[in-house]
Amino acid sequence: MIKGAVAIFKRDFKKFLSNPFVILMTLFMPIMYLVIFGNAVGGTITHIPLGVVQEEPYNDYTPLYTASLHDLKTLAQKDYPRTFDVAVYNDEQKAKRDLQEGIIKGVMVFPSPVSRDHAVRLYVDSSDYATPGLIQAGVQTVLARSGATNPVQIDKIYGEIKYIQFFGVGVIVMAIFMTTMFGGGIALIRDRELGIIEGYLVTPVKRSSIILGMIGSGTVRAFLAGFTIFLVDLLITGIVIQSAEDYLLVLLVLFITSLGVTSLMVSIASRFTNQQEYSSVAAFFSLILFMTSGAFYPTIGMPDWLRWITTVNPEYYAVDALRSIILRGQGINVIGTDLVALLIFSGAAILLGIFTYRRTLE
Repeated sequence: MIKGAVAIFKRDFKKFLSNPFVILMTLFMPIMYLVIFGNAVGGTITHIPLGVVQEEPYNDYTPLYTASLHDLKTLAQKDYPRTFDVAVYNDEQKAKRDLQEGIIKGVMVFPSPVSRDHAVRLYVDSSDYATPGLIQAGVQTVLARSGATNPVQIDKIYGEIKYIQFFGVGVIVMAIFMTTMFGGGIALIRDRELGIIEGYLVTPVKRSSIILGMIGSGTVRAFLAGFTIFLVDLLITGIVIQSAEDYLLVLLVLFITSLGVTSLMVSIASRFTNQQEYSSVAAFFSLILFMTSGAFYPTIGMPDWLRWITTVNPEYYAVDALRSIILRGQGINVIGTDLVALLIFSGAAILLGIFTYRRTLE
């Protein structure tokens, strides 16, 4: 029995040593978890875009407005960059529209001299979870510095958003990625290992047909998984979708996201011949894409060197679009950029898969 166990051990260990790529990824992944996860979650949030406006009617800015504006622009924590990026507005309604469209994260409205209660009104984007508390703390710090005793009226424009609701949107995208990783990429490699793909070499099936067929099948599976988790998310978190139009927009985002992520994973899988190597790479992409998508923590809290990844991360656009619809009730005018980015990414990934797919026997 011992001799048999030793023989199996030797064979399995030699197989492991014979694949340096897997060894490298095994050592590389913990380092990546440390670097990516350690910087993507819990970072110091700075440069929060904040709108400032003087309440009408007014002929000139009040001393409170002038002093507070200066303090807001210079407010910073020790050894950290500026807390707020202040945008000055002359129209309160324009500032509120920018807040609703996600251009800024809060609006601070200073009272006019004829105000009845002289209250400072603060409107915050409560769907961003981490920033409302920071904005409120910063505003109160500024008022305290000037010695003002004005009451502060806080309006969370999307209501009280719990973390489970904030994070639940990200879980929908996670379900799409996991289904694609196992159902799309691994299915392609399994067909190759079974000789099915090579069988196409003696048939009129084109390379593009193979890739498009795999992407189509994987997209449907990913869409069904994302839609199922979306329904579960609504049930668990208590989120209420406001209209039928919002439901349709969610379905559109889920489909385009499923298409984009499936295209990416199939194009990656087209370069591998065994599941072990592909799984290592897929785990890497799962980490870096999900951690930088804003699902766990607002991307504004990431360091600059990590935040640039979000510009090429399809999951970031998916999370942002779904969060805009589900938590904020925003429409196509706001999520249009996200949808265009996802479509461009999907097209590029499909072309990459077609042009890099290897059909030869290896």
